[in-house]
Parts: sequence; C-alpha cells; structure tokens
Amino acid sequence: MRKRASQSLGLLGVMLLVNICLAAATQQQQLSADSDIHHPAPAERNPRYRICRGDVVSLSFPLSPELNQKLTVQPDGFVSLEGAGDLYVQGLTVRELVQAIKKAYVGILHDPIVDVDLIDFQKPFFTVLGQVGKPGQYDLRNDISVTQAIAIAGGFAPTARTQVFLYRAVSANWAEVRELKLNDILHGKNISEDLHLRPGDMIFVPETFITKFKKYVPYSFSFSPYVQAF
Repeated sequence: MRKRASQSLGLLGVMLLVNICLAAATQQQQLSADSDIHHPAPAERNPRYRICRGDVVSLSFPLSPELNQKLTVQPDGFVSLEGAGDLYVQGLTVRELVQAIKKAYVGILHDPIVDVDLIDFQKPFFTVLGQVGKPGQYDLRNDISVTQAIAIAGGFAPTARTQVFLYRAVSANWAEVRELKLNDILHGKNISEDLHLRPGDMIFVPETFITKFKKYVPYSFSFSPYVQAF
C-alpha cells in the first residue's frame, strides 16, 4: 500500500515538474515576442533605393530590342509590361525588379536578359515640425546635421525648446525616437550628438519641455524614406 502511495506521489511530482517547465517555456516565448514588438530589429545600415509610385524606369532587352520600353509606376504600384501584363513593383530594389521582370517574360523569352535603369525617382527628404520658422519637408541634397536642418527650416521660434526629438524609421511599422539637447551642442558640448540626417528623418521641436518619451513608437508615415509622406 505504502509502495503504491509512493509511486503515485512520484508520478504527481513528475507531472508537476513537466507542467512547471511548460509554463516557463511559454512565458519565455511570450517575453521574447513582446521584446520583438517593443524593440524592433535595427534598420538596414545602407539600404538600397526601393521603387515608389510615380518612378520612371527604362527596360532594355539586348536580344529583343522590340520589347524595350519606358514605364511609369502607377498609383497602385503596378506597371504594365508590353506583352506580359501587369506587374507589382512598388517596394522592390532595382535588382529585385530585374528578377521580377525576367520571371514575367519567362513564358515569352527563353532565358531573358534585361537591363533596368531608373530615369526619374523620388528624391530623399527630411521633415522639420513644431516650433521652427518654416516647418515642412525639405530635400536632403547633401550631408547635414540636425542643427543645420533646423537652420534650413528657419531656426528656432521664440517659443521653442532646444530639446528636440529625432524620429528615424527602423522598420515598416516602427520609428526610433532620439532626444537631442541642442543647447549643449550649440555651446560646444557633446558635439557628437549632433546627428547627421538620413532620408526620411523627422525632427520635432516642442514648445514645452518633455520629460518622458518612448524609445520606439509606431511609424504612421510611409516606411519608404523617399515617398512624399506629407
């Protein structure tokens, strides 16, 4: 009798241990998923340009010049290929576009060869909002810093704080928020904090001092730094 009771207790102990391990594993998976949500993966360091609506591309077929064509990406992201129908190209790099076009013509041409050139495309830009002289969107023509961007946007308004925020897309749905204390930078301190802009960056100059902010926020603009988002 005692032997059976001992065996039953042992079995219950094993079952309890298994349940604890399963619960711990489930909790770890949930924590990992939450971490992915609140801490998105960093953006690609040197991203290639991706096709946008309104871009113009030239297709050249060295072995079939009769198929050479110039295409404009439609508002829905499609282009109409001669003899091959519609193809969705928005968001593709030039290399990916070449592969997609080859695949589209595989039923017409044997091992098609095609060259793709960007004729016209959206120019990179940055945006400055809040308490500046001329808030808005500006072309990013060369390498500039946050303080230079604010100067381009008309400088600080009388109501502005020198604590500014830089929003930078890190994925299709998330933007990283960086707090920059420009008062220190303008007085020769922490010069390295005067970050250089990337295409699509947004600078916000608040009117009042902000003590709390989130490291990452949902990126509600278009994820492409070249698309006219405003």
